[in-house]
Amino acid sequence: MSIEIEKKYCVNAEQTAAVIVALKEDGAVLVGNVDEVNVIYGGPTLDGSAAIIRIRKTSDGSVLTYKRRIENDHAVKKQIEYESAISDPDEVASILVGLGLVPRLIYEKRRQTWKYGEVEVVIDELPFGLYIEIEGSILAIEEAEMRLGMENFEVENETYPRLTATFGNLAGGVIESRFVASD
Repeated sequence: MSIEIEKKYCVNAEQTAAVIVALKEDGAVLVGNVDEVNVIYGGPTLDGSAAIIRIRKTSDGSVLTYKRRIENDHAVKKQIEYESAISDPDEVASILVGLGLVPRLIYEKRRQTWKYGEVEVVIDELPFGLYIEIEGSILAIEEAEMRLGMENFEVENETYPRLTATFGNLAGGVIESRFVASD
């Protein structure tokens, strides 16, 4: 088990560009870019709790994740997190359904990941907006926020699943937020 500690910001394109410039100028290392499809499962054992089970698919592989929010009154959120790489996401999805869980939300995300000192900085584009997350210790997050000029950025306290529930579209009993395919 690990405790995920992160702070998320809702940003615009200009803020994102400024952060990328600051990251490059301050020696951050671009880890990579990846497109994701995230499927969030729910059911009787999870409903009403602050927990989710997710299958994340990328071109690099798939991961099964369990997260449970640790409630606090701070802009920095903490979650209990268990993750494991999976070789066959469709089979794992069948297992989850066999256990009484069903897909509730699907959202796509384009993620750029940077290693920046003691933190990881990710720039996420979702169909409903741009976000930046800083993950690390509380002190390291605060330091990175100041060095990147983000201390006045709008903090986003909602999770991507909750944002998807708000901004997504209902399709076949599942709320989805997907990028529009270009021809």
